[in-house]
Amino acid sequence: MIADTIRDALHRESFVPFRLVLSSGGGYDVRDPELVVVMKSEVFVASPDGERSAHVPLLHIASLETLRNGRKSTRRRNR
Repeated sequence: MIADTIRDALHRESFVPFRLVLSSGGGYDVRDPELVVVMKSEVFVASPDGERSAHVPLLHIASLETLRNGRKSTRRRNR
């Protein structure tokens, strides 16, 4: 169930930012677990600046994708 997957992602000991990908192709980035509430049939997502929020029906969430943490990679690529 997607609600359980979201709860698990929010309560990881070492939080990893993720994106809620919607069936419409849009999405919401979750970079702070304190700004998300999983309810019975929807997920409330607030923006960090407090300017916006959304109630996203669980039925419209297609998947979760992990996001990069914003740090530059120190690993060199082989060419």
